[in-house]
Amino acid sequence: MEEGTLKSPSNREGTVGVGVDYGDADPFQWDTREDCQVRQILDRVADKWSLLTIALLEHRKLRFTELRREIDGISQRMLTVTLRQLERDGLVKRTVHPVVPPRVEYELTPLGGTLHHTIQSLVTWTERHQNEIAAAREAYDVRAASEDAG
Repeated sequence: MEEGTLKSPSNREGTVGVGVDYGDADPFQWDTREDCQVRQILDRVADKWSLLTIALLEHRKLRFTELRREIDGISQRMLTVTLRQLERDGLVKRTVHPVVPPRVEYELTPLGGTLHHTIQSLVTWTERHQNEIAAAREAYDVRAASEDAG
């Protein structure tokens, strides 16, 4: 482990949160345990392609081509990788129908459905606060531009 980084439980000097007692909700706890999967799972499910895929699969089955058509900007390779990872994590179920040509459908598993509720909360929050965020960005950009000019 690297000394002086968030990944080092023995040395948090110079890091955010030094001296703060977070109790059971310590945001650094999963970075300090090498055997913990939380960071990997968060990286996976918080990825924009995973979020969009999970959102689209709510209460319905979709074929690969339908998903690709619905997710603006995703490449065939990235969608393949995303679906494989979500399937591996038990969030998406892949069903191959024995027809010619083979028909493959994707749907959320019950576990994936529980994650969708969390994602929906995030989307609702974003929609509710988008104007405030846009105003904050604009104010920041004005301040940054005046600091750069001065």
